[in-house]
Amino acid sequence: MFKATLRSFLAHKGRLALSALAVILSVAFVAGSLIFSDTVNRTFDRLFASTAADVVVAPKDDGLDDDQSLPSGRTPTLPADLARRVEAVDGVAAAHVDASVENVTVVDRDNDAVGPTSGAPTVAANWYRTDRSPVELTEGRQPRGPGEAMLDADTADRKGVEIGDPLTVIAAPGSFKVRVVGIVTFTTTNPGAALVFLDTPTAQAGLLGDRDAATGISLDAAPGVSDAELKRRVAAELGTAYDLKTADEQAESAADELGGFLDVIKYVMLGFAGVAVLVGVFLIVNTFSMLIAQRTRELGLLRALGADRRQVRRSVLIEAVLLGLVGSTLGLATGIGLAAGLIELMGLLGMNLKSTEMVLGWPTPVASYVVGVGVTFVAAYLPARRAAQVSPMAALADAEVAGVGRPLRARAAVGAVVAGAGAAALVACASASSTQAAASALGLGVVLTLIATVVAGPLLVRPVIRVLGGAFPAVFGSVGRMSQRNALRNPRRTGATAAALMVGLALVGGLSVASASMTESFDEQIDRTLGADFVVASNSFQAFPGEVYEKVRATDGVGVVVRQRSTRLSVRLPDGERDAATALGYERRLDDVVNTTYAQGGSARALAPGNLAMDEEYAKEHGVRVGSVLPVRFPRGRTAQLTVTALTDQEGATGPGLEGGLFMGLGTLEKYAPGGQDSAVYVNAAPGTGADALRDRLERALDPYPQVQVNDKAGYKKLIREQIAVLLYLVYALLGLAIVIAVLGVVNTLALSVVERTREVGLLRAIGLARRQLRRMIRLESVVIAVFGAVLGLALGLVWGVSMQQVLQLQGLTAFAVPWSTVVTVVVGSVVVGIVAALLPALRASRMNVLEAIAHE
Repeated sequence: MFKATLRSFLAHKGRLALSALAVILSVAFVAGSLIFSDTVNRTFDRLFASTAADVVVAPKDDGLDDDQSLPSGRTPTLPADLARRVEAVDGVAAAHVDASVENVTVVDRDNDAVGPTSGAPTVAANWYRTDRSPVELTEGRQPRGPGEAMLDADTADRKGVEIGDPLTVIAAPGSFKVRVVGIVTFTTTNPGAALVFLDTPTAQAGLLGDRDAATGISLDAAPGVSDAELKRRVAAELGTAYDLKTADEQAESAADELGGFLDVIKYVMLGFAGVAVLVGVFLIVNTFSMLIAQRTRELGLLRALGADRRQVRRSVLIEAVLLGLVGSTLGLATGIGLAAGLIELMGLLGMNLKSTEMVLGWPTPVASYVVGVGVTFVAAYLPARRAAQVSPMAALADAEVAGVGRPLRARAAVGAVVAGAGAAALVACASASSTQAAASALGLGVVLTLIATVVAGPLLVRPVIRVLGGAFPAVFGSVGRMSQRNALRNPRRTGATAAALMVGLALVGGLSVASASMTESFDEQIDRTLGADFVVASNSFQAFPGEVYEKVRATDGVGVVVRQRSTRLSVRLPDGERDAATALGYERRLDDVVNTTYAQGGSARALAPGNLAMDEEYAKEHGVRVGSVLPVRFPRGRTAQLTVTALTDQEGATGPGLEGGLFMGLGTLEKYAPGGQDSAVYVNAAPGTGADALRDRLERALDPYPQVQVNDKAGYKKLIREQIAVLLYLVYALLGLAIVIAVLGVVNTLALSVVERTREVGLLRAIGLARRQLRRMIRLESVVIAVFGAVLGLALGLVWGVSMQQVLQLQGLTAFAVPWSTVVTVVVGSVVVGIVAALLPALRASRMNVLEAIAHE
């Protein structure tokens, strides 16, 4: 039996090739994501370990981490003279003052940003010589006073900056000009950041706004003193007022921060792998089902010669395992190439990793073979069971085991039960009152309805394809009628083939509806709340220095100007909960630029000193009323008792405030959280000044600040849409992968179907069917299957999209929108997919020798 299995596998290797390709794609994404993340982790572990100081003294972490979606721009600091104090501690060989920030923008003489465009930061820091520096001076000299700086070589090469060129550093305290006097080169991996070095007094004054401030103190241990022992001694001197970390703890903390970035890449790639696996399962199931149907006589002969059912089943499963092993091996090799490609891509974005240091740990091949072999084994199990159930006599009579004519009652029952459970979950999602409960119900509903559609898909083949292909007989005559009947001949096969395309299109449909609804909701909220003529903001929603506000105010034709700042804070609520949130601060003329709907109170009371406003629903949830006095903790340990004087009814987060709609007067925010930067500036034109004229003036005035842009209402909407578009790009990439595998599935099904119907094709050709008509018949069959999958996918995706919108509604995003252009594109695209998938099978069928086809056994 084992020899027969091997011979059968080799004999049908061509028919299994497309199934192997689905396995290869699945394994490649799994292996590529693991290799890439392991390589980056190993590289940066070495970087952090080699550059971290023995012990670092840092400002105390108050647990109010900056909101990355709307950062405040504040930099925590400590007294610089702390260095002299800790240098006197026994065991400290040297203490270095650090003045380093990441929230700067550096521009050249043409006001073009000198820094990465990949999202990596531009880091400005003070320079001092140390063995642990990640860079070394390779050209010029170090800065010796105000107006001098060094730049890293990668940035200098990329931007064409040379020694002697002027640069402008735009930092929180303000902008200042420097001249490049030196070039430094990375001695370790370049993480993609741009580095600008200044002398220490210049860095303290220009970056921190205080010559007596520092962002940390780096300590070198004396010989014979361990990092842990040095930390203990310094802690005994300083107490608990500051955070102390050893080199290992710094490396671990830095790795955790990097892990967030790596997790995004890893999970996106694993998402692609999941889609490839899910779609590939349908392809493999269909392939083995059809191969078993075509080998009915062969399997029957084995049974007649004494092979029992278990041996037949085992034979099919061994073929599946062999397919999995081959696919996993090739997939692992492809994954290594994919990881190398990602490393090269990161190099183009500025992160200079080395493909020669690629890490291939033992978990990667294990995961690859588990995925590849596991998928093929599971997918082939049902066809193997079906093959084992065929009796020798039925097999010798050439009865097909693929399921033609077998009743679908079991599928109907199972599909109805699972669909009912899925519908109940989606109804629970729609009626949930909390986002967490709604999201959980949505996830369960999506899984169950997908399973139900796959199970019950064959039941829908006959009614739906009769409609989709109803015009074929009238338009294409007998060829159209035969193509429609071929698609109806085996509902299980047609359903499984279409399911591969359905899964991808359902995902695209659901996420497209969700993103379109988000975009429409934000558009409505901007129309409803934004009253300013222009909004000056960063295109990445980062904070920018206050001098931008001063430039705007000084622009001719400007009327009302209102700045917005943010801070993290922690509020003790009457129900006993302590909630960490981002609060906004505004100047007093807020009503001139933002249309705020108040349930109680108004802007005058909300923005008065010592007061706070919040969303009405948030207040009700936590037992807050107008007049409630809430204990509030701000960054760096500052506390206040703020009085709630206004409740808003904004129905979303684009008006004042974010979580809970918390906002206050700018004076109150600056009193308890000073040193921040602006997150937006709202501008109205003065009477008699046209909007177009003011826009031109503002853009000219802000030309030295490339990190901000001037947007009117339409531009602000576009800015929001660009953030949401990232989700759509991911969706379309998933769609592309699903379509590739789905095309393979349709090609495979049609190719095996042509082999299965060889005698039928020969007879049709013998009675006068032309080659061109035969090719058209197969193309039409392919198109109707593809459109059937598209219809099912879009219908299911629309249901998911409606449910996703219910979850968004709990976040205040109430609009519902269907992207009809995407729907039409998908339907048209499915027709193209059907035509493309049928090209090779149709060509092969038309080239068959008529007599050999009729004589085919």
